[in-house]
Amino acid sequence: MAPAQLSGPVLSLFRIVVGALFVCHGAASIFGILGGNPTTGAAIPLGTWPGWWAALIQLVCGALVLVGLGTRPAALLASGSMAYAYFVVHQQHGLLPISNGGEAAAMFCWSFLLVAVLGPGPWALDVLLSRRRTASAETLSAPRTSVAA
Repeated sequence: MAPAQLSGPVLSLFRIVVGALFVCHGAASIFGILGGNPTTGAAIPLGTWPGWWAALIQLVCGALVLVGLGTRPAALLASGSMAYAYFVVHQQHGLLPISNGGEAAAMFCWSFLLVAVLGPGPWALDVLLSRRRTASAETLSAPRTSVAA
């Protein structure tokens, strides 16, 4: 469990912003909107390896992280995909992110790893669903009392 100052509303806001930015990257590459894929300016052809699949991960994992549903696994997959992008695509052009164009990949990688480790924060569907499950379980396990007339 993260200390209170690391698991409050600021963590939720961080998760929401990072998720929204990731969704934008995925949507740009899959649908050709928001300027399209950074390399071509258009949508990536359906099923193209690895670009289209990476964009699908960005879109789906970004949306899940944004709303806080399945947050830890989605953030871990997103982090791994950005680590892959950094080491396979960017690092061949130079060692440091500033010289190889991999700043976004590195920042997303570490940001999603942080979310995977610390969790979604209090403003997340995961938290809401957990509360409902707990309340439901408590209601079912509560002793029943009968009132005799």
